[in-house]
Amino acid sequence: MARRRIVILGAAGRDFHNFNCVYRDNEKYEVVAFTATQIPDIDGRRYPAELAGELYPDGIPIIDQGDLDMLMIQNSNVDECVFAYSDVTHQHVMQMAAQVNTRGADFRLLGHRSTMITSSKPVIAVCAVRTGCGKSQTTRHIAGLLREAGLKVASIRHPMPYGDLAEQAVQRFATLEDLSLHHCTIEEMEEYEPHIIAGGVVFSGVDYGAILAEAEKEADVILWDGGNNDTPFYKPDLHIVIVDPLRLGHELSYYPGYDNLLMADVVIIGKGSTANPETIAQLLAAINEHNPDAHVVEDLSPIAVEDFGVIRGKRVLVIEDGPTTTHGGMATGAGTVAAQSAGATIIDPRPYLAGSLRDTFEKYPDIGHLLPAMGYGVEQIRDLQATISAMVKDDAIDAVVIGTPIDLTRIVKIPIACVRVTYGFQEKMPSVLGGIIHNTLANFGK
Repeated sequence: MARRRIVILGAAGRDFHNFNCVYRDNEKYEVVAFTATQIPDIDGRRYPAELAGELYPDGIPIIDQGDLDMLMIQNSNVDECVFAYSDVTHQHVMQMAAQVNTRGADFRLLGHRSTMITSSKPVIAVCAVRTGCGKSQTTRHIAGLLREAGLKVASIRHPMPYGDLAEQAVQRFATLEDLSLHHCTIEEMEEYEPHIIAGGVVFSGVDYGAILAEAEKEADVILWDGGNNDTPFYKPDLHIVIVDPLRLGHELSYYPGYDNLLMADVVIIGKGSTANPETIAQLLAAINEHNPDAHVVEDLSPIAVEDFGVIRGKRVLVIEDGPTTTHGGMATGAGTVAAQSAGATIIDPRPYLAGSLRDTFEKYPDIGHLLPAMGYGVEQIRDLQATISAMVKDDAIDAVVIGTPIDLTRIVKIPIACVRVTYGFQEKMPSVLGGIIHNTLANFGK
């Protein structure tokens, strides 16, 4: 019987995981190609034979998603396209379905039963309805609660495989030196470094079955640290999902964030210290309508600023997290809130953009007066450095506000005063989340 020919539509993460779970070593299927979007410089490579399995001795090509139509014309016997990336509107998903269906192929979304791996250890998953809701500070808070309880925690991060995929199959990060050892990009460091600074261990990579096996050797609890608004790769014993009052309505209209909302055991409403109370009330109503059984926790998301004096009343460049301000669509991050609180004037970086950053602003014109900390590769880091230096040289700014989760000064030279700004986690009603976690662990395996 002829193998069913598949194209997996992805962004170097969920697509590889779905392949590993469903298609690798499965003689019913032939995966013709992966497509790539959202992440630069992924297309043109191959999913390596070492990870693809015996059915793919030459690996599998990764093409730009913009070339999908031509691929399907050239391979008129493509039977099915599998959608496997996140943080897009429901309309976008159905437009992709129409593009595929009108070429004669089937369009498929894999279910969670097919793609969630079961662990022998309790799994707490932290996910969201959009990029930039506050997963990172929530995950760090939960990891701290677990360590305070005397438990060994392995945080497993959603994939960010921007380098050599075969070498990145299973990665473990316990020290800052490990970030250099694995040639991490800024995007990776933003997720791994805060865990390491807090004394945690982070696993990541490409093969999440093999990653889980390694993490289970040293952990009492697995903490899934989700990416974008994707669903967990592991079957959670406690599924925590964060919604964003600054993007009201997105909890119902983005894929697969709405899946997360429907599956959540706990819904956390973040950014409570800056959100409008009426908006929070509307969010509560939406949660109660769509998932009335979920526990609801409100997080004030306090902002910590190193030194307000450095930016008070000054002209500042605000640098925010890259994915949050690009495909996440956030026009306001921690750095912006801090600058506004300090009465600073935010200076538009667009006249000074270098190289690839001009392409970023062309692709995401709604970024506005922020500078995203794009760092998927050496070129983007160099262009970030050049943009900052050009603003300083032109005397356009007095200081820089760094709203990214990492110490950006370790990566780029900032030749002017700067302050770091970070979101924290603070429950409006203390200890509610800790009690839920305690009960989950106490009932594990019963």
